[in-house]
Amino acid sequence: MAASAGGLVRTVAWVVERPGPMASGPLRRVERTVSEPGPWELLVEVAACGVCRTDLHLAEGDLAPHTPRCTPGHEVVGRVLHRGHEVRDFSPGDRVGAAWLAGTCGVCRYCRAGRENLCPDSRYTGWDIHGGYARYAVVDARFAYRLPEGPPDEELAPLLCAGIIGYRALERAELPAGGRLGIYGFGASAHLTAQLALGRGATVHVLTRAEEARRLALELGAASARGAYEAPPEPLDAAILFAPVGDLVPVALSALDRGGTLAVAGIHLSDIPVLDYQRHLFQERTLRSVTANTREDGRAYLAEAALHHPTVRVRRYSMDRADRALADLAADRVTGVAVLLTD
Repeated sequence: MAASAGGLVRTVAWVVERPGPMASGPLRRVERTVSEPGPWELLVEVAACGVCRTDLHLAEGDLAPHTPRCTPGHEVVGRVLHRGHEVRDFSPGDRVGAAWLAGTCGVCRYCRAGRENLCPDSRYTGWDIHGGYARYAVVDARFAYRLPEGPPDEELAPLLCAGIIGYRALERAELPAGGRLGIYGFGASAHLTAQLALGRGATVHVLTRAEEARRLALELGAASARGAYEAPPEPLDAAILFAPVGDLVPVALSALDRGGTLAVAGIHLSDIPVLDYQRHLFQERTLRSVTANTREDGRAYLAEAALHHPTVRVRRYSMDRADRALADLAADRVTGVAVLLTD
């Protein structure tokens, strides 16, 4: 839709109307106004938006809403239409990406220490501000990423959360050079993280319940692919839990070698059973969480991805089928990553 004389844009967008199970229809398509970008903002015409499990957690109410009737989506690829008067790094027509981290205070002790992902006043795309399940979105240029011209929109979109969060999870897992990595769950982020680890020379073992996901893992170069609750064929130096299943925490800890680290990558996790100190944590095994990402994580991952060119297994949906895409994700009918396309 065209901008009005006052600089406003009308857009069709999905909103979380009433959080609940996907069968209850928590998403609703509405028409709303997108305001003119502020001094540090960009008005972006969305070409594609990845569908993340975090979007599902928000739609179903696992995560409490921060903004009523918020538009989900934080793996946004598009073109700059207009820019605020303070923006110097982007111009109209530039290809740009918006990710999960949408803003921080910039002055707290976490921001000053380079740990902006822990900023108490951090804001998130599709949770605090409207995201990419729409034709247009307004994003803070200071938290946007310049994207290369070559790859298709649907292959770039998943890199902006699934890829970046997987990168941070791999860093938090402290996998040694040439080490043995276990990946529990094999969806959007996991299939990109596996390729990142393989590119660094790791041996990767995948533990996931879906047979099709296990086949994909082997196609991408995993040394083994077994059921989620099975033991890997060798002790692990590190593991990452992508599945939001707390029952898998003791399973993954038990699979670690001495001194190994388990990083839990999700923003939401079901309850963790009682851990046995001797079996699960003794011999200096470490359990760590992963919280959002920094902009430096995003820049570092996108640079590494440009070198290794990960294979992105995409299932495409038109933007008007966002509710179907989330329902398919909830029912484990998506192998790889679902992406919404506006055209």
